[in-house]
Amino acid sequence: MNLFVTIVLDGVGIGEAPDADEYGDEGSDTLGHVCAQESPDLPNLQRAGLGNIRPLNNLLPATTPEARYGKMQEQSSGKDSTSGHWELAGHIVEEPFPTYPKGFPPAVVDEFLELTGYTKILGNRPESGTVIIEQHGAEHLSSGQPIVYTSADSVLQIAAHVDVISLERLYELCAITRQHVCTGEHAVGRVIARPFMGTVGAFRRLSEARKDFSLPPPSQNLLSVLQQAAVKTVSVGKVSDLFAGVGFDEAIKTSSNKEGISKTVAAIEKSVHDGADTFIWINLIDFDQEFGHRNNPAGFARALEEFDTALPRIRVALPAGSRLMLTADHGNDPTTPGTDHSREFVPVLYFNSAEFWGDEDNQTASDAGNLGIRASFCDHAATVAEYFGVPFAGPGVSFL
Repeated sequence: MNLFVTIVLDGVGIGEAPDADEYGDEGSDTLGHVCAQESPDLPNLQRAGLGNIRPLNNLLPATTPEARYGKMQEQSSGKDSTSGHWELAGHIVEEPFPTYPKGFPPAVVDEFLELTGYTKILGNRPESGTVIIEQHGAEHLSSGQPIVYTSADSVLQIAAHVDVISLERLYELCAITRQHVCTGEHAVGRVIARPFMGTVGAFRRLSEARKDFSLPPPSQNLLSVLQQAAVKTVSVGKVSDLFAGVGFDEAIKTSSNKEGISKTVAAIEKSVHDGADTFIWINLIDFDQEFGHRNNPAGFARALEEFDTALPRIRVALPAGSRLMLTADHGNDPTTPGTDHSREFVPVLYFNSAEFWGDEDNQTASDAGNLGIRASFCDHAATVAEYFGVPFAGPGVSFL
């Protein structure tokens, strides 16, 4: 069998991109600033070559890196999860998805109210999900009206207490919004259901019940060509949501990095048992959702350490001849004043198990080299396609 595993460390950028000024992100440096402030202990990522990509505090360059290393620059317009993952799948987003820094216009709000039967929405501004629930939760409980808000990303989010609007009804509201409200010029990248529970002053978001309603992806991308070639495609975490569920044979939901790591190992072991050619694509969301958006560099550092500790467990599960790639979809610098994603390079660590679990006599410095600065995230799609021997006409240059 052939097995390729890609793990997206959501929001783990590695320094401002050349066009960062166009996004107001000059000086953003997620890994650089987190490492400088918190000095996380990352011995496994250090040996892999993370410190070889560029200087990072507490991460010396490895003399003989265990992975090929480099970084990629996004070519798509925008800096959100959808455009980042779509480009990783070989599609460059030319026109940015719409954003709403002043909240949604009357045309969107009126259409939403007419189709859903509510009399008003609460919120309607860019805001942190936890903050907007704290500020409008009491009124939501008393009035029954939904909380609708956005962020700096191209999203429309609907928050609702499960005792006021059931999960089933919340998902229905999101489906209506996706199909009939957020279309045309208002076609946001994602409509997101954000259920919560608890009492005033002690609300808790139900991350495990979050659901994304995304735009359908372009018809030809890495996933579609893999499926056409009978390569099994597996999503762990939110990846399948970003593609509206299209292109994946199996979607495994997770609620945290810890659960995502465990389910990744289980998915690898299952693929080995089944013996079918398999591509597993994982998103570990805590870096972004729990720490980047909440300006928490200490928590971000601890999440990096948690992943570093788990990395050997993931690598040991991989069979000979498989590939593992670690990368990201954008930055999310927790040390900057804003809570938005940041336009950054993303790191690449590319492991070839045949080189590092095979004949130890062949484990020389020449086996793992500098991949340099890659011109597009599409290089990931080109690499995966070539590994499986699948023709792919999209942009990108394979690492192979």
